[in-house]
Formats: sequence, structure tokens, C-alpha cells
Amino acid sequence: MLTTSGRERLLLILGGGFIATNHLALLTVRDEPLTALWPVAVWIACAWAGHKALSRRLPNRDPLLFPLAMTLAGWGVNLISRLEPAFGTRQAIWLAVGTGLLIAVGFMPRDMRWLRRYRYTWLIGGLALLSVTLIAGTNPSGGGPRLWLLVPGAQVFGGVMPVYFQPSEVLKLLFIAYLASYLGEYVGIADSDRQAKAWRVPTPAFLGPMLMAWGFCMVLLIWQHDLGSATVFFAVFLAMLYVATGRWGYVAGGMALLVMAGFAGYSLFDVVRLRVDIWLNPWPESQGRAFQIVQSLMALAAGGVIGQGIGQGSPGYIPVVHSDCVLAAVAEEWGIAGALGTVILLAVLTLRGLRAATINRLPFRALLATGLSVALGTQALLIMGGILRLAPLTGITLPFVSYGGSSLVSSFAMIGLLLVLSDQRGAAL
Repeated sequence: MLTTSGRERLLLILGGGFIATNHLALLTVRDEPLTALWPVAVWIACAWAGHKALSRRLPNRDPLLFPLAMTLAGWGVNLISRLEPAFGTRQAIWLAVGTGLLIAVGFMPRDMRWLRRYRYTWLIGGLALLSVTLIAGTNPSGGGPRLWLLVPGAQVFGGVMPVYFQPSEVLKLLFIAYLASYLGEYVGIADSDRQAKAWRVPTPAFLGPMLMAWGFCMVLLIWQHDLGSATVFFAVFLAMLYVATGRWGYVAGGMALLVMAGFAGYSLFDVVRLRVDIWLNPWPESQGRAFQIVQSLMALAAGGVIGQGIGQGSPGYIPVVHSDCVLAAVAEEWGIAGALGTVILLAVLTLRGLRAATINRLPFRALLATGLSVALGTQALLIMGGILRLAPLTGITLPFVSYGGSSLVSSFAMIGLLLVLSDQRGAAL
């Protein structure tokens, strides 16, 4: 019978074998030297360091969370190295940074009072960060929504490459921490209401911060035109509100507000209107505004069941494929089998996070695990649905797989928190 560490180690070995074989096949196709395998060495070092640290600090953690995240991240480094070699190098560096943050989170106090006690600090910090982004936000490509901030004085590769980060990724964590702490205090009230089988109109003291949270999401949609992040934030908000109160009425009211905001966004903003129009019917503008989604659909069709092989497809025709449409690249070179594998890995990761919510007695911990898991799952569903034309393409990243330092580092921070929450000894706190 394998221990927790033994199961995690076995899964990491299996994931590492897949990643190493994948990267070696790519080098063979490109006729590159074996020294170009250094991203695999970075992955192995991160996996070893993370496994050793977690085994020491969290011996009763969920053994699936870390291997799943590392396998997805390693696959992402390989895909980005194939699509944009320079970005693949950067992603490997961000992988090391993210693993270091995960370890740091794992060594924070397990009772998580540092998160629960200072909820208004997290809320104010999030609002301040959002304000700075609205004023000083930029876009590294020079056009489009200004969703990034330039880190002053921070450059890598000898000062050649400036460092940007996307505040919405940090905001996501702050937002979830605030909601988990705030709503955790109302679980007892909600239980008494359910026992009385009475529906109460929420008090202003309860409703005010909730409306503030809704307004927080709408600011992202209206001022930054960030449809994807606004949808993720609001899905997390509704899921945590339902878990805390057990009232479907709150969820229905929230969905109605979201639909109203969507109609308003479609009427007022060209970016939102464009994404909805090309989702409904991309073919008339397949060579223009809908070029990205049409090329993604063609890549999905070209891959078939088992794909064209590593390095054999033509995903480079898809604009911003390494970030927005990385699943289309997976489907073209790995086929439906590879795309389903990605979906399954992300689904299991989300479910294991939700499992951590069920084993925790403290409402704050249960709500925090719920929010983190729903955030990862909703983000994955939105971008995968956009690529498959099941929903408007929002341009958010596929967790762990797409290129993006902010997304990768924040995702590893979320896994670090889920690992703490999944530890059986901490769950009893």
C-alpha cells in the first residue's frame, strides 16, 4: 500500500516520463541538440523540490493535486516551445517561480488566519490594484484592452525583456479570500433559516458587500472590456454564495444580473459585440474578424482522432495560438485523444479541489476551497468552450497550459492553497 508521498512520487514519475518523451520527440522533429532539453531539467527540479517540501510540511495532503498541476504545466511548456520558442523559455522560468510560490504557500500557517482575519485588507487591496490598472494599465502588444501593468525596474535576460503582470490574476485570489471570510460568518445564519424553512429578504448589511462584489465584476467588464475575467469572477461569486446560503434564489438573481450586464455590454462595447457576433456566425468573416476562431475550428478538424503528430501540424496559422487557443494546437497534433486528455486532467484537478472543500469543518476553509476550485474549472470551461464555439471566445488562458506568467504563477498559488486545505490534519482545525 503506497503512502501519500509514494503515490504522489509515482504520478510525478509518470508525468515526467510523458513530458520528457514529448520534448525529445519535438527536438527530433526540429533536429535540435539534446542540450535543448533543459526545460525538462527545470521541470524535474521543480517536481523534486515541490515533492520533497510538501512531503515534509503536508504529509496528509491530496496526492493528485501537485502531479496534475505539474503535468499540465510541463505539457504547456512543451507546447509553447513548439509554437513560440522564445516564449517557451520564459514559461519554463515562470514554472520555477510558480513552484517556489506553491512551496511558500505550503509553509504558511495551516490555520489560515492570515487570510481569514484580514478580509477587508484583501478587498481594499484588490480595489486599489484594479484602480491602478484602470489608470496605468497597458498592453504589451501595443493595442487592445489594457489589462497589464509594467513592473518598474524588473527585467530579465540582461534587461532585454520587460516584465508585465496581469492584475486580474492577483485580484482573483484576493476576491476569493474576501468572499470566503465574509460568507463564512453567515453559514450559521443560513442553516437556521433552512431549518425554519423560511425565506428572508437579505439585510442591507449582508447585501451591501455582495452588491459591491457584483460591481467589482462589472467594472472589469465595462471599463476593461475583460469579458472572460468578469465571467469567472461572477461564477465564483455565485458558487460561493450558494454554498454559504443554500438559496437558489440568490443564484437566480445573480444570473439575471449577469444576463443584464451581458446585454448592456453587447449594446455599448464593440469588443463584446464582436466576440458574440463571431461566436454566433463566424463564417461570413472567416478571413477577417473571425479568422482566429475559424482557424481554431480547422485545426480541431485536421487533428482527427489521434492527431498529426508532435511538431507536424500547422497551428501557427492561428493568431495568438500560444495563449488564447492552445487547446486547438493540442487537438491538431494530438487529436481528440489529446484534447480529451487535457479536459480530463483539468476536470480531475477541479474535482479534487472540491473534495478538499468537503473534508473541512471550518466554513471559511470549505468556502475557500470551493472558490479556488470553481475559479480553475470555470476558467478552463470558458476558454475550451470558446475554442469549440460553444461559447464566445473570451481570450482568457487555459490554466497551467497557456502561455502567461501571471496566470501560471497565480494558478500554482491556488494549488498551494488547495494542498494546505486538503491536508487531513489541517482540515480538522
